[in-house]
Amino acid sequence: MNRFILSATAALCATTALAESHSMEAPEPTATSEIIGLEGEAIGEATLTQGPDGVLIHVRVEGLEPGKHGLHLHQMATCEPGEGFTTSGGHVGKVEGGHGLLNMDGPEDGDLPNLFVASDGEGEMEAYTTMITVEGLMDEDGSAFIIHEAGDDHVSQPIGGAGGRVACGMIGG
Repeated sequence: MNRFILSATAALCATTALAESHSMEAPEPTATSEIIGLEGEAIGEATLTQGPDGVLIHVRVEGLEPGKHGLHLHQMATCEPGEGFTTSGGHVGKVEGGHGLLNMDGPEDGDLPNLFVASDGEGEMEAYTTMITVEGLMDEDGSAFIIHEAGDDHVSQPIGGAGGRVACGMIGG
């Protein structure tokens, strides 16, 4: 009987210890970026959280046209609405002819899944990528999130047919 009580107590203690070790809180985002529209107004936010082997990206926006929107990481942390956000440069890790998550010659480091915007103008996307690090994005000239006017087909050139740039968010720089 004493052995049974001792065994049951040991099992209960082990279960409690395991439960406590798995109740870790999610890490705080490593970097945050305000997303602005073509009029320079804040329309959302993006966060990057460095993981052990990659980066968790979370983007939330409001006020965009409903539907799919291409989303990419660009080379420089400059978001000038008057220039159509073109001063942010090309994609991070650009590969000539290799744009797109489904491209045989790609993907580029800055290629991300599409952002889907609902009929109320609100959109949200979360993705994990092993192609980048937060430290790399926050280099001397930083980087930028660019949201395009249409969806990215992840294969065709240029930029998967995603069209013009409609929003931008600076990362570092």
